[in-house]
Amino acid sequence: MSAPSLDPVLSRIDSDISAATERLMELLRIPSISTDPAYKGDCETAADWLVADLASIGVEASKRPTPGHPMVVGHAGPEGADVPHVLFYGHYDVQPVDPLDLWDKPPFEPELQETPKGTVIRGRGSSDDKGQLMTFVEACRAWQEIHGELPCRITFFFEGEEESGSPSLVPYMKENAEELKADVALICDTAMFDPKTPAIVTMLRGMLGEELTVIGPDKDLHSGFYGGAAMNPIRALSKVLAALHDDQGRVTIPGFYDGVPELTDELKAQWEGLGFDAGKFLGEVDLSVPAGEQDRSALEMVWSRPTCEVNGIWGGYTSAGFKTVLPSEAHAKISFRLVGTQDPLAIRESFRTMVQELLPEDCKVEFKAHGASAASQMEISDPAFEKARQALSDEWPNPAAYIGCGGSIPIAGHFKKILDMNAMLIGFGLEDDALHSPNEKYDLNSFHKGIRSWARVLDALSR
Repeated sequence: MSAPSLDPVLSRIDSDISAATERLMELLRIPSISTDPAYKGDCETAADWLVADLASIGVEASKRPTPGHPMVVGHAGPEGADVPHVLFYGHYDVQPVDPLDLWDKPPFEPELQETPKGTVIRGRGSSDDKGQLMTFVEACRAWQEIHGELPCRITFFFEGEEESGSPSLVPYMKENAEELKADVALICDTAMFDPKTPAIVTMLRGMLGEELTVIGPDKDLHSGFYGGAAMNPIRALSKVLAALHDDQGRVTIPGFYDGVPELTDELKAQWEGLGFDAGKFLGEVDLSVPAGEQDRSALEMVWSRPTCEVNGIWGGYTSAGFKTVLPSEAHAKISFRLVGTQDPLAIRESFRTMVQELLPEDCKVEFKAHGASAASQMEISDPAFEKARQALSDEWPNPAAYIGCGGSIPIAGHFKKILDMNAMLIGFGLEDDALHSPNEKYDLNSFHKGIRSWARVLDALSR
């Protein structure tokens, strides 16, 4: 049931959708590729565009310099101790477009296209994250136009380096913590469960990366002269990698599961009610059998359970033809997705100890770290979460669900650690949006109903 103040806002969104789409197209035409220095000026242009657009709806917004690309920060809404205050985060930078020859249309000449599934907005950044960011801005525009003010206090926080590792983000947040602090953070850089089922992501896996080099003889050896007598580093590495999992798919590193929580019965029932088809999910990539912990559902495997995956192996001769050589070194890269309160640094130490214990006498190992971040778990006992879930349910055909995310979105953890506030991750992307790939798109329905959804969420959070 919507409040009387909400209905005219929703009507305004519906009548303004063409103009809202054109505003998004303007932003999509700016090639704000953050990782390529050649586009530094375009990132500045995108930040300026957002400052001007926010100002057009009454937001006190400005471009804030960083050592890299600028932040855009704005404030609007009624003041007062009893007025809820939310922070909305999005990013205006986009991924590079390579390989360009795989795009059907120029990536920064966005357009509406008709597809068998409906109308889509085609162009780089349409889903990740400009289209998602603008759903929130357009919801605020409609509130402002109808009522002359926003329903609650809002801080807008837009980043320009998300696609290049966010090097300026944490220092900026620490230096400006007082200005950014709010009751709850809203993040739009996520997706629906399916085209009819909205979702709030409440758990994000952390990440640990490790690279190891196993070293044996001091040079590559002729396998005819030394084979059998000399230890082959690839053989030693293969033994290590094979030992990382047992026959049931569990990771064998000592202490690995310390801090891994069990799902609540309520959340498990919600996930079971989503009707996820593991066979279809794997069948789309020509697989059929879930390979993780065998006592867990496929959704648990990708949302709420930790993983250990070998991402690359190399060593010896791999070029054309054949060379009978025992290599001097063998290499592997391994990533761990972490959940709950798993300690990435403790796991790193345990992993390295295990590797050293498994190596034969004539081999040594060198390690190289590739980042370590803990998982994020949101406190859904906060009443704001249930208010938002119900608001989303009122807009879409199926009830909204609390879901997990197999990937890692560090900003949610930063909000908790630096600003001590929960984050709600609500987005309207779909799995076929081709994020980071050629021909990226955002469904027009996602854009339209995403705007309406944010209007409902703001209404719910303000009451």
